[in-house]
Amino acid sequence: MSEFFTTTAIVATLASGIRLSAPFLIAALGESVGQRAGVLNLGVEGVMLIGAYAAYNTALETGNVLAAVFVAILVGVLMGAIYAFITVVMHAQQGISGIGIYLFGLGITDLLFQKQVGTPKPIDGLRSTSVPLLGDIPTVGEIFFRHNALVYVAYLLIPVVWFVVNRTTFGLNIRAVGETPEAADTLGVSVTWTRVSAILIGNGLAALAGAALALEIGIFQYNLTAGQGFIAIALVYFGAWRPSGIMAGALLFGIVSSTVLQWKTLGIVSGSASSFTAMAPAVLTILVLVVVSRRIGQPSALTKPFDRSD
Repeated sequence: MSEFFTTTAIVATLASGIRLSAPFLIAALGESVGQRAGVLNLGVEGVMLIGAYAAYNTALETGNVLAAVFVAILVGVLMGAIYAFITVVMHAQQGISGIGIYLFGLGITDLLFQKQVGTPKPIDGLRSTSVPLLGDIPTVGEIFFRHNALVYVAYLLIPVVWFVVNRTTFGLNIRAVGETPEAADTLGVSVTWTRVSAILIGNGLAALAGAALALEIGIFQYNLTAGQGFIAIALVYFGAWRPSGIMAGALLFGIVSSTVLQWKTLGIVSGSASSFTAMAPAVLTILVLVVVSRRIGQPSALTKPFDRSD
C-alpha cells in the first residue's frame, strides 16, 4: 500500500480520475436538463452506446475526430426526437420507454459493429492537450490541465448548463414545466415544445458522453459503457439536479474508479480481491445516493405526462 502513497501515484490517480469522470459528467448534465423539465430518461445508457459507436465508426472511416463528435451528437439528437415522440407526444410510460431505448442501443450497436467492423480495430482518438502556461505548473498542471478536449468541454458545460437553466427564459420554462406544467401552460408556455427541447439536449449530451468514452480509449466493443449511463442518472439525484453537485458526484466516482485501477496496476489488489474492489465505485455511489436522496425533493412533475385536454 505504501507505493500508492507517493506523489507520482497520487498525481496520476487524480489526473486519471478527472479524465474518467468526464463521460459521467456530460451525460448527467444532459439528463439533469431533461429531468428538470419533468422527463426521466432511463435510456441514457443506450444513447451513450449509440453515440460511442457513431463516433468510433466515423473516426475509423474518416480519421476525423471532429466529424466523429459531430456525428455522435447528431445521432443522439435523432434518438432524442424518437424518445420525445414516444413519451411527450404519445404519453408512453417514461421508465419502460427508456429501458426500450437502452435495449435498442445495446442491440443495434452490437449488430452494426459485427456487420461493419467485425473485429476491434483501434482508432486515433483524442489526444491530451496541455493548456499553455497552466499545464507547465508542477503537479497542478499535470492533474488539471493535461487532458483531451472533451474533458475540458465536460467541465465547461457546468457553468453553461447552470446559466441556461437558472438565468434564461428557456431555463425558466424548463423549471416551470418540471414543477407545475398546468400553471406553465396557462401562462402560454408550450409544455410539449419545452420538454421536447430538453430531451433533445439531454440525448445530444448523452451521445457526446459516449463519444468521449470511445475516442478516449480508441476502441469499441460490445457494451462499452458498462453501466455508465445508469450511473449518470444516479448522479443527477446525487447532485440534487444542480450542476455543481453533479460535478462533485462525477469526480467522486471517477477518482474512486481511478484508485481501484491504480491499485490493480501496482499489484496492491489481485485475484478475488481485485474483482471485489471493482465493485467499489458503483457500491459507493449507491450508498451515497441513498443517503443524499432522502434530503432532497425531485421536480414535482418528473415522469408525469402532460395532456392539455385533461
